[in-house]
Amino acid sequence: MIRPATSADFERIHEIINDAAQAYRGIIPADRWHEPYMPREELSEQIADGVEFLCFEDGGEVTGVMGIQDRGEVKLIRHAYVATRQRGGGMGSKLLRELLGSTEKPVLIGTWAAAAWAIGFYQKHGFSVVSEEEKNRLLRTYWSIPERQVETSVVLADARYRTRLPLV
Repeated sequence: MIRPATSADFERIHEIINDAAQAYRGIIPADRWHEPYMPREELSEQIADGVEFLCFEDGGEVTGVMGIQDRGEVKLIRHAYVATRQRGGGMGSKLLRELLGSTEKPVLIGTWAAAAWAIGFYQKHGFSVVSEEEKNRLLRTYWSIPERQVETSVVLADARYRTRLPLV
């Protein structure tokens, strides 16, 4: 079952993000890795900044989460994670379809350039990597991330957005 997150889900969302983010260890630049991957304070700040989570619940347990953030003319998919032991069961695809179906706005996703599995997942769902120039512009416009993260990330755009720009 997919449902909107409530404040009672905060700890479980935090656990899933930090569990699933272990896949990035040794993949993303070492200077971008930290423990925990996402501190509670950062998650709280992002929720306060408008990131709304959906939860995938299986047998009464939240096993996957995905957030969306309205940034005016676009929406951003944020923090798409499935608990390590549940990966590969289609939860991420179901969450993504649910979020895409909930908006008419163009959708953008930022992820680590070295996370080939994440890029492939979004491409399988119709997203395309934008050009380096457009990526830099988008990350600086819609995200609040350090410059080093801009350098080591990619942005993928859905069909609603990419009809307007050159792709890689």
